[in-house]
Amino acid sequence: MAEDRAATAADRPAEVRQVSRVVLLDPDDRILLLHGFEPGHPSDTWWFTPGGGLEGTETREAAARRELAEETGITDVVLGPLLWRRRCSFPFDGRRWEQDEWYYLGRTDRTATDTGGHTDLERRSVSGLRWWTAEELSVSHETVYPTRLAGLLRTLLDEGPPRAPVLLETERV
Repeated sequence: MAEDRAATAADRPAEVRQVSRVVLLDPDDRILLLHGFEPGHPSDTWWFTPGGGLEGTETREAAARRELAEETGITDVVLGPLLWRRRCSFPFDGRRWEQDEWYYLGRTDRTATDTGGHTDLERRSVSGLRWWTAEELSVSHETVYPTRLAGLLRTLLDEGPPRAPVLLETERV
């Protein structure tokens, strides 16, 4: 019994973090991605969509808008339908993160970004932003999350948003 109580936080399953993300497209159908890295290992890098965890009682849509504004400075966005959902688990900044992510389509005419709203963790783990064409994304050898983003983006551009959100495979890194 005492051994059970002595279990550390690292031994317990992590709480599932509720996350909203935005697949932000500009008028030329380029997608905006952030370039992230592990704070303790800056050579370990990847690209990802803007977004983050819900705060308090905010809705998924409100979280998507807030995170987009904080991470990119872009507030003039038409937030469209929910495209995809996925569960993921990954190590980052000394802990394991378990997330339930919802990806919303976003459209904007603004391509200038401002990272002044980044949190301390984002300042320690994000090195920039970039607009990508579907073609650039499909030939890139860099790590991108979700891992099938190039194909998902191509399908979105060719066929439009899905009628119902697509459940993506669980990713565990």
